[in-house]
Amino acid sequence: MDYRERLRNVREDRDLTQAAVGALLNKSQQGYNHIEAGRAELKIEDLVKLCRFYNLSADYMIGLTDRPKSYK
Repeated sequence: MDYRERLRNVREDRDLTQAAVGALLNKSQQGYNHIEAGRAELKIEDLVKLCRFYNLSADYMIGLTDRPKSYK
């Protein structure tokens, strides 16, 4: 699974909007949409924030494993 698809799935599973996740990352809804759509790259700092926020491992978030694990 592509990491962008994983980002979208995790966000949608938690009933969050792109605007809400964008705000967490100090981005606009459109800025976050560009990440999910592949028009912008996800920065490592933003990945760390998302892992902490969702309490999921980076391996899961970027699609290296399909087993969700806690961040800690």
